Amino acid sequence: MNNKDIWEPVIGLEIHVQLSTKSKLFSGASTDFGALPNTQACNIDLALPGVLPVLNEEVLRMAIMLGKALNANINSPTAFARKNYFYPDSPKGYQISQMDKPIVEDGYLDIETSKGKKRIGVTRAHLEEDAGKSLHEDFEGFSGIDLNRAGTPLLEIVSEPDIASPEEAVAYLKSIHSIIRYLDISDGNMAEGSMRCDANVSVRKKGEEILGTRTETKNVNSFRFVEKAIEYEIKRQIHQLESGNTITQETRLYDSQNNTTRPMRSKEFANDYRYFPEPDLLPVKLEKEFIEEVLTSMPEMPTQKKERFSTQFNLNEYDADLLSADKDFADFFEEVLKFSVSPKIAANWIMGELSAELNKENLNIKDTKVSSKMLGQLISRIEDSTISGKIAKDVFTKMWSTGKDVDTIIEEEGLKQVTDDKEIESLIDEVIQNNPEQLKQYQSGKDRLFGFFVGQVMKVSKGKANPQQVNDILKVKLEK
Repeated sequence: MNNKDIWEPVIGLEIHVQLSTKSKLFSGASTDFGALPNTQACNIDLALPGVLPVLNEEVLRMAIMLGKALNANINSPTAFARKNYFYPDSPKGYQISQMDKPIVEDGYLDIETSKGKKRIGVTRAHLEEDAGKSLHEDFEGFSGIDLNRAGTPLLEIVSEPDIASPEEAVAYLKSIHSIIRYLDISDGNMAEGSMRCDANVSVRKKGEEILGTRTETKNVNSFRFVEKAIEYEIKRQIHQLESGNTITQETRLYDSQNNTTRPMRSKEFANDYRYFPEPDLLPVKLEKEFIEEVLTSMPEMPTQKKERFSTQFNLNEYDADLLSADKDFADFFEEVLKFSVSPKIAANWIMGELSAELNKENLNIKDTKVSSKMLGQLISRIEDSTISGKIAKDVFTKMWSTGKDVDTIIEEEGLKQVTDDKEIESLIDEVIQNNPEQLKQYQSGKDRLFGFFVGQVMKVSKGKANPQQVNDILKVKLEK
């Protein structure tokens, strides 16, 4: 029997989302990414004596919007706590976080997987300040500390242990990523640490109610690595248990080079942190009017956009789902439709040729070499029969490599489609005259040769003849 038939994984994710405020959670220092080390850490971030934290109101707005998107309760009052631990990148010796009264609690998120829809519970989403960063690569035998990130506002989103596979974990993570991008509360850039994921994994025998001992794999920074880290950890734990060993509750790190996880430290419990109410911050009462004001400013969310794309543009569920999943792609699609009138053709080009070029050069759609206007104009030239769909692909390649617009390329390359009936008729007559044997076979009942004649006409016209006109005129000619 396959061990997958005996064991089942139980997975929960803790997702840290760095909020895109201009200043930090409790100070006025800048949160810009990429500044020189320790140039964006003020007295509060450095924990100098006598300084006091002041809460950034904008984080409350962002948290409320996320709570609504996660179908969760917004707690009022909400309170802050001190989470005590000593680490070089935390100069205060504690982190201001939330424990008993998180701002967001008891929500859920519906995800789509190959097995259908599934609801994942969201335990809580709480506000906390980020730590600084230890730098090892530039200091032989030493570590440097950069406190630019210290105090940057985070929302930690904690799921219930409802996730049962690496596929579900990635689907859930991608859904959270899509939501925070739509809400514009974070850029979600995992490579820069704007979104980080900790995966809690345990296994148990199927049918058992008691959870197994879990491990936490920290700070996995891509969707693919999250999937691989969980896959490895499930296999490792099953192997350990089947070998007669026990699982140690610990924090682990994922090694993407070797596709393994390795121990980092023993796993802490909540009481290890000696949480207690933050004495420098009062509980925050969120007025009903404030919450309602925030909720009225909520943008269109992915599920709403998917529904609108289906109804307004008559897209099938697959196309609408793919286009609405990423905010930048959804915005690009609607921009393209300002210059063309065929949503289905636009969707095909964005998900086909455009995505292929972006992937080939590892580019974000914001960095595309063919703008929404350029692509819209290309599609409009297909719509008005200036060029065929086949020629359009060659034009697109030239647009991508040269940056020239569609009309310039059509003019320079002489690619305008032949749509004059008499000219097409002349091309067909030439092909029929040059292929008497195939004509005889076609007229004797070999209908499959019709495609041969179409191909020959397109070849003679160098792909410029309008395919529909070729089919219509050729059909009449061959029946004579």
